[in-house]
Order: sequence, then structure tokens, then C-alpha cells
Amino acid sequence: MEHDVLVVGESLVDIVRGSDGSTVEYAGGSAANVAVALARLGRSVRFATSYADDAHGRLIVDHLTAAGVVLAVDPAAVARTSTALATVGSDGAARYEFDLEWRLNPIADAAPPLVVHTCSLGAVLLPGADDVLALLERLRPHATISYDINARPAITGTGPDLVARVERMVSVADLVKASDEDLEALYPGQDPVSSARDLLARGPAAVVVTRGGEGATWVGHHGEIEIASLPVDVADTIGAGDTFGAALVDALWERGRLGGALREALRDLAAEEVADVLAHAARAAAVTVSRPGADPPFRHELG
Repeated sequence: MEHDVLVVGESLVDIVRGSDGSTVEYAGGSAANVAVALARLGRSVRFATSYADDAHGRLIVDHLTAAGVVLAVDPAAVARTSTALATVGSDGAARYEFDLEWRLNPIADAAPPLVVHTCSLGAVLLPGADDVLALLERLRPHATISYDINARPAITGTGPDLVARVERMVSVADLVKASDEDLEALYPGQDPVSSARDLLARGPAAVVVTRGGEGATWVGHHGEIEIASLPVDVADTIGAGDTFGAALVDALWERGRLGGALREALRDLAAEEVADVLAHAARAAAVTVSRPGADPPFRHELG
């Protein structure tokens, strides 16, 4: 039986500028954060990404290797490793400025994964996004498809073209995650749960809406289920959404709810099971925001 997860998307280095003017560099990128989070939770992870053989690329290599993440491609598809300058405010929230190029080398043939996760810039930034979509369409008969929108208007812009690319990805996904900020960027002025219902109509089993410290809502075909966030002292919010998305996959995996053959069953999860899945994701995200950088928890830290 398939036993691993294929994560597809960008790696980069977060150059974090604190409110006190200090600067620290962390390996990151939305997809890389998910790959590391799943590996720390004990899952077998293959990662399709790109970075260069430079100082920033070596920082990413060390980070992935320490977590036990295995590469699914030759990452040398770009001339320089991408970066994100993250300026952290007094409330711990981060604002980003990107220097990023996204391309994807061909993925080596291997047994189909149990689940494929893609996210953020890797899913919408050309030319690599077209390769990601083709990969998802090829693997969809065998694997659950998880997609975290994680919009980055600073680099992709907003408007009809971005919306069309996001909706195209949603149409092949089984599980979609989006923050309230993502949905506001895509559908300005519309209630986020209403936006999630519109995305649900495009085919996924569920759309999960996160609202930072205000909790999260599972929008499914049998209604909505909401949970509160956990109280936590926030160091910064870098990687929190990525950890939440990884932990959603982990919790569904633990319950035997992933795989192409279980596509319809994912639509029919009981309310109690959904609440447990969301609570697991919230616990994991709370650990990440409690410490600086994208530093997701190991399984033993979740109890």
C-alpha cells in the first residue's frame, strides 16, 4: 500500500527582520515548511522543489536533511535560491517581500503516494505551476490531493488571472485550506465562509478556513464545523498556516482517511472526527507560533 506523502512547491530562505531591527535567516517556503512539519510528525515525505547550489540553497539542504525529507527531483531548476524578506511587527505578524523564481524539474517515477500536497506560490506561479497541475491530474486517481491556497499577492498580484489559477487547482483537490486573508485577496468583500462554500462547489470534499487567533472552520458537504484557537504567546506567525495544513493531513492519515480510493469517504466524516482533526491542527500551529521562524512541532510535543 502507498505509504508516503509527496509535497510539491517552493523552497526559499526567510530573512526575518525583527521589530528591534535584528535580522535572522531561516530555511522556509510554504511547501518546504509542510514537508518538514510532516516529517517531524513521523510521516515519510518526498519533496519536489527547486533551489540553487548557493549559500541559501545549502541552508535549505541542511534543514530538509535534518528533518528526514527525501527529494523527489533534482532541485537545480533555478539560477539562485529564492528569498522572502519577512518584517515582523510588534504583534508577531509578518509582512513579506519576495525575490522568487519557480520552476520544477521532472519527477522521477515512483510508487504513487498516499497523498499529494501543494500550496501557495508553487501552485500558481508560472512556469512551474503548469507542471504542478499536470502532476496532480496524473496522480489524482491514486492519491488524495491537498491544496493550501496561502495567497501571496505581493508577488502574484490579485485579480481574475490569479483567481482562475487558484480555482483550477481547487477543482482537482480533495482538501483545500485557506485563511480568511487568502479568501479576502481572492474575493474582496465576501464573507470567507461564503467564499469557501463557492470553492466547495468546485469539487473538493472540504474547504478549511483558518482565522489566526480566531479559530478555524471546516466547510463540508454536510455543513460547517468550527473550533477555537488555543491561547498562546506569539513569537511570530511564520509557518503557522503551513503547520496547520500539514497537521490536517497528518490527522486524516492517522484515521485512515487518505488515498484515491477513499475520495468519497472523505466527504462523509462525522462531526466528532472533523472536530478532532481540526483540534490536532490547531495544537500543532500553536506550537509553531510560540517560537521564532517556521519551526513546527515533533509528534512528542503534541502529547
